[in-house]
Amino acid sequence: MSSADSSSSGFVLLGVEDVEDCALSNEGEGSLPLDRFGYVSDLVKKGNHAFRQSRLDMFEQAINYYTRANQIKPNDPIILGNRCATYLRISQFLKLRDSSDSEDRPLSGLDPTIHAELALKDAEKLGEIQSNTVRPFILKASALLLLEKYELARSTVISGLQVDPFSNSLQGALQHLEKMQAGNNGRRSHTKPERTDDFDCTLCLKLLYEPITTPCGHSFCRSCLFQSMDRGNKCPLCRTVLFISPRMSAVSVTLNSIIQKNFPEEYAERKAEHDGLTNFGADLMPLFVMDVVIPCQKYHLHIFEPRYRLMVRRIMEGSRRMGMVGIDPTTGSFAEFACEVEITECEPLPDGRFLIEVEGRRRFRIIRSRDQDGYRVAEVEWVRDLQLPDGSQERVDLLESTNNIAKHASSWLTRARQASQQDRSRYEKLLGLERMMPTPRDPERFSFWLATLTNRTPREKLDLLQLTNTRERISRALIYMRSGELGCRLDLNTITNAPPYTI
Repeated sequence: MSSADSSSSGFVLLGVEDVEDCALSNEGEGSLPLDRFGYVSDLVKKGNHAFRQSRLDMFEQAINYYTRANQIKPNDPIILGNRCATYLRISQFLKLRDSSDSEDRPLSGLDPTIHAELALKDAEKLGEIQSNTVRPFILKASALLLLEKYELARSTVISGLQVDPFSNSLQGALQHLEKMQAGNNGRRSHTKPERTDDFDCTLCLKLLYEPITTPCGHSFCRSCLFQSMDRGNKCPLCRTVLFISPRMSAVSVTLNSIIQKNFPEEYAERKAEHDGLTNFGADLMPLFVMDVVIPCQKYHLHIFEPRYRLMVRRIMEGSRRMGMVGIDPTTGSFAEFACEVEITECEPLPDGRFLIEVEGRRRFRIIRSRDQDGYRVAEVEWVRDLQLPDGSQERVDLLESTNNIAKHASSWLTRARQASQQDRSRYEKLLGLERMMPTPRDPERFSFWLATLTNRTPREKLDLLQLTNTRERISRALIYMRSGELGCRLDLNTITNAPPYTI
């Protein structure tokens, strides 16, 4: 498909015909040692090979390779651009797939919208890195076209033409978008429809918001249909079996436009209600009840329960953040202290499940919680360590000892990485830990990162979350490292001497 060809669905895709083979840059900030750089290059080559097979399963393999490469060498423009193009190809494949194919090979969980949103995220990040080239504009415009955000796509194309007025790809896309806009203006109705329940969703009984029309002819709010089909593949109204997921059906642009233009006040209320479910506010946190996580810790999750699938979709539309909370073994209920995590990677699976990667951010204490659509939402207060005054001797001593311990931790990681050359999974994990190492000038965050170098029990991690003394947490982390080196577990309650490193 050429850069300016239009599809049968009325949208144009640019910059997805192939991926880049150019050598990765390994200079300046973000440069890697030669062994890691060679490993990243190999992952990118495997991703490019998989992409060029032009099959859905191979596109998914390519995403896996690019994501692993990005974890080791984050924000590399070639890796980001290639992954973005692959997300676009998956979204395009799903949008153009004939509905009759779903009867033999249903792909009920693969979502063209989510993949287009992931492509948009990569394209925007690429634009921050390479604002003086047209590739970010080309990829971003393609993602917006797949999301049917035509005005934003047009603005993006125009911005790209300011960078390179002679870009044939962008010129062709602009012409196509202007033809589409002219056609839509010509078909626009000038009669204002009467407000009837024909514009209501039969599930929530409110004005349709982001309406999707099923093959059997019934329209529902996008989010309402999502929730219903988490529990079955039938139309909620007539019970017709649906072989495609609501996520494979785009929002009805015409119906949505009619509703938005003719019932603006009610539409604004519905939008505010929807935004309230996806943007929880500064001190309101959706909770995933599973395990105790600490800041700087990465965690892989398999999301399969309907309530958590709903929660993850809402989070992905908003801040991409939630709370990870464990069960306190002493009380049998939610632990009082928990950690905010950010979804850094999200892979939708064919049956509607998600594989996600989260990374611990901030600590909080749960004040009170309530149920919302099957999952828990909590009011929280944020927890910080006691701050030593800037310039005080205690602060100077803490920074100096943290800097010394950082050097020891780097040596520890180097030895561990050399010992795991044959274990690629552990090798990649150690590379990830090394990349996430915070600056020693932030002792609080560094203390949590230090604790992630060894596996800890939920009780130990809860204790670390509750501590507000940075020096004490670093001491415990050093004890954990020392006990791991000795091949044994130490009971903190029996230790009276100072840890093996000065802090």
